[in-house]
Amino acid sequence: MTAPAPAAAPPAKAWKAQTRIELLLTLRRGESVLLTFLIPVVLLAFFANVDVLPTGDGDPIDFLFPGILALAIMSTALVSVAIATGFERQMGVLKRLGATPLTRRQLLGAKTAAVVVIEALQVGVLLIEGFILGFRFSAPSLGLALVGAVLATVAFAGIGLLMAGTLPALTTLAAANGLYLLLLLVSGMVFPLDELPSGLQAVAELLPSTALAQVFHGALGDATVPTSAIVVLFVWAVAAPLAAARWFRWE
Repeated sequence: MTAPAPAAAPPAKAWKAQTRIELLLTLRRGESVLLTFLIPVVLLAFFANVDVLPTGDGDPIDFLFPGILALAIMSTALVSVAIATGFERQMGVLKRLGATPLTRRQLLGAKTAAVVVIEALQVGVLLIEGFILGFRFSAPSLGLALVGAVLATVAFAGIGLLMAGTLPALTTLAAANGLYLLLLLVSGMVFPLDELPSGLQAVAELLPSTALAQVFHGALGDATVPTSAIVVLFVWAVAAPLAAARWFRWE
């Protein structure tokens, strides 16, 4: 008599287990984690003390801290996820996962959840550094900042996973770094958005990086948060994961 096949794990349990695995794998990539944490910390310390950016008449840290916080989220959710997943796909790791009951949506959700944990650690480190460098909250809207961070994380992770699931690993490596640099330059993260030409500024305002920078600058500083920025983040947070789930391939 043939023994019955074991029942598949409930979706929530499978997702939690894969999230734990993704987090452990991420933390074991020591060099990658170090760079992920180190680059925003170094950029914040350097530009807060060396007056080379057009950050206005106030203390540079007041402009730089929200922008570098946005940069850290983009770096972790977009670049790190895209590159790591791209090489997992090339080495056949994802192909083996595809032979299990784990679905594409569960895998993408687990990778995004692991990113959230890493980002929480990053934010903690940057908060301590920002406080040491003199940043002080001015009537912050922390709830609005959290909403922006969550939407941006989902959006950037979706973009990164879409690249990793459709492009060769080396192409993903180049594309992720190139996109990161492009978004950094036109997002208003490290210098004011109004320094850009008007045509480029109009295009930049449709990007999730710009929207996140606007949300953080408004919610953590003394400015207002444009409603359009929340709308842009929401659209990207819906469209990018759906596109990744639709076109992601295990091999």
